[in-house]
Amino acid sequence: MRTDSTLALDRVGVRIDGRVVLTDVTWSVGADERWVVLGPNGSGKTTLLRVASLYLHPSTGSVRVLGESFGRLDVRALRTRIGLTSAALGQQLRAEVTARDAVMTARHGALEAWWHQYDDRDRERAEALLDRFGVGDRADQAFGTLSSGERQRVQLARTLMTEPELVLLDEPTAGLDLGGREDLLLRLTGLARDPTTAPLVLVTHHVDEVPDGFTHALVLADGGVVAQGPLAEVLTADVLGQAFGLPLEIEQRGGRWAARAVTEVTARRPLT
Repeated sequence: MRTDSTLALDRVGVRIDGRVVLTDVTWSVGADERWVVLGPNGSGKTTLLRVASLYLHPSTGSVRVLGESFGRLDVRALRTRIGLTSAALGQQLRAEVTARDAVMTARHGALEAWWHQYDDRDRERAEALLDRFGVGDRADQAFGTLSSGERQRVQLARTLMTEPELVLLDEPTAGLDLGGREDLLLRLTGLARDPTTAPLVLVTHHVDEVPDGFTHALVLADGGVVAQGPLAEVLTADVLGQAFGLPLEIEQRGGRWAARAVTEVTARRPLT
């Protein structure tokens, strides 16, 4: 386990209701890295992110986030230094909350603006972040009336409100149509390429949802690590075929990846 990591898990295991969800996961994220976490349903991806975001204590092993050991600190203070977007968080936001307030309240890790006091600088930062993700004109609109893609972009803006030192994204493209997905992936590409962006971790099921600009991959299956390392070394037919349980073809084109199952026809046809 690297001692200079932004995030470091050492032999982490998680057991929930007697069932092993993660087992013996050792993984670290460096200061300038952008990681994608891939794996089939039930492989432990979301559980891993819950541990990394300090919302779930591991059953075994140790976790260090931003130089602090999980279990020896006030997690409420440390969570404000971590940007997190997830379906669970989106569901917690009240439908009537404006897009501006949905972003601004991240400053205190809150869900309602009346819980804390905010000033003009907070409102201006929230509006600037909404502009950055293409929903600046929705600042006064109720979160629940936004489209799925707009809600995901508002959540991304919220993720950056506190200028986090670590950004965790749990399936941000889930449920989006083709246009919404591609728009969001382009924005994530810009985020990944921005040298001022904190280390990124993106969870997804799909190879074609890995944005250009990401550097590393962690592949999980059955709660354990199949492979991890630089993207090109990990996103291979052997590794992903093992994780997903079927023979695959993998190709990269224009900075994006694609995977498809090998059939009798495709097995005879070389990749172009």
